[in-house]
Amino acid sequence: MLPTSTLAILGIFFSAISFASASDPDTLQDLCVALPSSGVKVNGFACKAEANVTEADFFFGGLAKPAVINNTVGSVVTAANVDKIPGLNTLGVSFSRIDYKAGGLNPPHTHPRATEIVFVLDGELDVGFITTANKLISKSIKKGEIFVFPKGLVHYQKNKGDKPASVLSAFNSQLPGTFSVAAALFTSKPTVPDDVLAQTFQIDTKQVDNIKAKLAPKKS
Repeated sequence: MLPTSTLAILGIFFSAISFASASDPDTLQDLCVALPSSGVKVNGFACKAEANVTEADFFFGGLAKPAVINNTVGSVVTAANVDKIPGLNTLGVSFSRIDYKAGGLNPPHTHPRATEIVFVLDGELDVGFITTANKLISKSIKKGEIFVFPKGLVHYQKNKGDKPASVLSAFNSQLPGTFSVAAALFTSKPTVPDDVLAQTFQIDTKQVDNIKAKLAPKKS
């Protein structure tokens, strides 16, 4: 018999497959391995010639170990989407691993093209999403538990413990997209005008500049 944790991971993966039709369009062939280098612009990627397809197009080992966290929010998302696994093209599913330091936060964001379902590998997290009626739906979840974030709604996860935490996330899109609320408003290119942000958040433009400086990508 499979361990409970393995069954849960398989469960969220097959759940992602089962609701895939609600997001990305159905495939019209057995496979369509992505070929970004083709330059063809379609809703997805052009297909690699089937004669050139290999097992490597369907494999990714990047979720096996916790990621190195070196940022101010204390979390890192490692995506396993069509950019990493070309064989996902047209299949309507993808995966991610999220690792958190003690007290780490995955800040409020949305996935415009997918619903997300998370399975806690380790630790305990406070999670939540906000509906269009401005209602917060939140819960504390721990190892072995699952939570769902509906497509397009702002959501977050915060490690409430004093030890690292991690989750696996499944999506019903090969490329769900991530729209970080704070980064979008304060680090866009070109920038949102300071007076717009100041009036929106009822702060002065000096405070806007301070926030922009804190959220600006760090130069390597």
